[in-house]
Amino acid sequence: MNTPTLRIGLHPYLEWLKKVAIPVVEDFGVDLFKVETKPWPRFDINGAAVHLKGRGDFVSMFLLDLPPGAAIAPQRHVYEQVVYVLEGRGSTVIEAGNGRRHSFEWGPRSLFAIPLNVRYRHFNGSGAERALMIATTNLPAMLNMFHNEAFVFDNPWQFSERIGDPKYFTGDGDIIPVPSGRELWETNFVPDLGATVLKEWSARGAGSKNIRFLLADGTMHAHMSEIAAGGYKKAHRHAADFHVMCVTGRGYSLFWYEGDKDFHRVDWRYGTVFAPPDQMFHQHFNLSAQPARYLATAMGNPRYPFTETKRKTLSGGVSTSVKQGGDQIEYEDQPAHIHRLYREEAEKGGIEVRMPAFGT
Repeated sequence: MNTPTLRIGLHPYLEWLKKVAIPVVEDFGVDLFKVETKPWPRFDINGAAVHLKGRGDFVSMFLLDLPPGAAIAPQRHVYEQVVYVLEGRGSTVIEAGNGRRHSFEWGPRSLFAIPLNVRYRHFNGSGAERALMIATTNLPAMLNMFHNEAFVFDNPWQFSERIGDPKYFTGDGDIIPVPSGRELWETNFVPDLGATVLKEWSARGAGSKNIRFLLADGTMHAHMSEIAAGGYKKAHRHAADFHVMCVTGRGYSLFWYEGDKDFHRVDWRYGTVFAPPDQMFHQHFNLSAQPARYLATAMGNPRYPFTETKRKTLSGGVSTSVKQGGDQIEYEDQPAHIHRLYREEAEKGGIEVRMPAFGT
C-alpha cells in the first residue's frame, strides 16, 4: 500500500516563482537600480521579483527590465498591478474586449494600472537606453486562492467594466471629494508624479500633502505624500503590504514596534523601496532642501478596502492619535531623541529644520 504524499502548508505563489527562475531579492528595503535581472520567457524581457519584509500575504513586486528597443510579449492575466516607471521612455498599448485599443506614453515617475485581464504590451521607446519599471501586484493572493496557473494566465473572461472612461488613459481623470479631505483621483494613468498637484493634509504633519489614486477600478491602492523641506511626518502604523517608493528628494525612515528600545533605519532616495511590517510604527524624515515625495502601493483601497484592517487604515486610522484609538503618534508624544536625531542629520547636510511644533 502506497503512502499518499502529504500536501499541507503549500504556497502556490512561491512554487510558481521557483519555476519561473528569475532572481528573487528579499530585504527590509531595496535599491531597485541595484537588483539583478535575468531573462523572463513569459514576458520576453529581463525581470526579477522583489519581496520586502513587510509585503504581507497578498502582494509582491516585479521589476521589468526592457532592453533598448524591446517590447514585452503580449500579456493578459487575472491579477492586478500598479506600475511605476523608474527610468526610460516608452508606451503601453492595451486592447479592450470590444477590440478598442488604448495607448499612452510614459517616462520616469509615470504611474499607471493595467485593467484586469486585458491584453497589453509595454514598448521601450529608446533604441539606446533600457526602460525599468516596477509593478506592485496581487498575484500571490490570486495564485494562493485558485492554485491554478492556467486560470490566472490563460483566462478569457473580460472585465469590461474595468476599462473606465477613455480619458483615464490620457492623464485626465475625475476628482472625487471625500469628507475627510483626502481627495481621490480616479484615472488609469498619471504622466509624472513629480508634477502632480497634491492637497494639504496637515493631520499627518506640518506641511504634509497627499493625494490618493483610484486606478482601473481595481482593489490595488496607490497614494502619494509629500514631506515639507526641513521636516518630517508623524509616526504611525498599519497592516503590512504598503510598498513605499521615493519619488523626489532623499531622507530616511525609522521603524520600531511598541516597546522597542532600538530603531531599524532605511535611508532612501529615488529608486529605493521598503514596506513597513505589520503594525510596526514608522516615521519618514526629509533630508532635502526641497519637499520630498513618496508613492505607496498596496492591496485594498478606499473603494474596495478588502479587509477590515485596511478599511480602518484608509478611513482615518493612520491620522488619528493612538490616545484616541487610532494608529498615529503625535509630535508631543514621540520620544525626545527622534527630533534630536533629525536635527543632527539635517545639520550634516546643511538643511534648515522647519518644525513649528518644536519651535524651529
